[in-house]
Amino acid sequence: MPSSTQPQRVRPRALQPGDTIGIIAPAGPIESDALDAGCATLLRLGYRPFYLPSILDRDLYFAGSAERRLNELHEMFRRREVRAIVCARGGYGCNYLLPHLDLGLVRRNPKIFVGCSDVTTLLTYLCDAAGLVTFHGPMAAGDFGPPDGVDEDAWFAAVASGEGYERAFDTGEMKALAEGTANGVLYGGCLSLLCASLGTPYEIRTRGTILFIEDLNEPPYRIDRMLMQLKLAGKFKGLKGIIFGEMRKCDQRGAGDYTLEQVIVRVLSNVDVPIAFGLKSGHVSSRNFTLPFGVRATLSLNEGVTLSYESAVRRRRAKTAARSS
Repeated sequence: MPSSTQPQRVRPRALQPGDTIGIIAPAGPIESDALDAGCATLLRLGYRPFYLPSILDRDLYFAGSAERRLNELHEMFRRREVRAIVCARGGYGCNYLLPHLDLGLVRRNPKIFVGCSDVTTLLTYLCDAAGLVTFHGPMAAGDFGPPDGVDEDAWFAAVASGEGYERAFDTGEMKALAEGTANGVLYGGCLSLLCASLGTPYEIRTRGTILFIEDLNEPPYRIDRMLMQLKLAGKFKGLKGIIFGEMRKCDQRGAGDYTLEQVIVRVLSNVDVPIAFGLKSGHVSSRNFTLPFGVRATLSLNEGVTLSYESAVRRRRAKTAARSS
């Protein structure tokens, strides 16, 4: 049964070979070469990438005006042929869209929506306010371009299978910082963006969740500060578990005899939940793991590390074979 603090979310329809994936740039500007490389991989995986010409617009450090970016997002939810929406990259700027999002449009057209980094803002808000399962994972002008940028097994499991998924991680991939078993709803994203939501109408809702936390290029004292901010804001109350990402380039700098893991354990010493470290989703060195937000999951940190979750998408009937020309 769904948690009393976490409602049941709408699962979008599963992706199938030949489906159209709409690509948007809701935050920072993108380079055409990076976009082309990502589209090539999506084609290889069997999809039809589609984007509007305005995606390459620039306005200061944004991918065009807030109006352009908002209209692009709405257009992709509106178009019937678009089965999934994958963000091109993060950067900064998704917060400009929040007050103007047409949640009714999203609810009427639930689709797979994928991104990370600054897109955390949209993932959590659409999950909370539109009641949509969203997906923290690879982006079109980032992870889909380089070789081995996407964990393809996790991608297909999350967006295409329509079944539950379980992954047992090697000790070199993930580790337990606090043992135990957690049952809750997956949720979270980039730590700095989770903190930025506090005190706004778009504040994250963490009770009943297994909270995923990741970031990039933040030294341990800043990670400490942001975790303390969430803690003082009451966002660790009612948690079921915590999963940290790879935390790339977040290790100590200069002199020091401590690790980031030690800092995390110290800050969270009185948060009595299982804590895992090392899931490669978001800002990662390779193989970005697609993690569905808004679905029930189990995190087991007893003998090894295992993460399982219920189906994140609804199955569709298989497409009929294309007619020969």
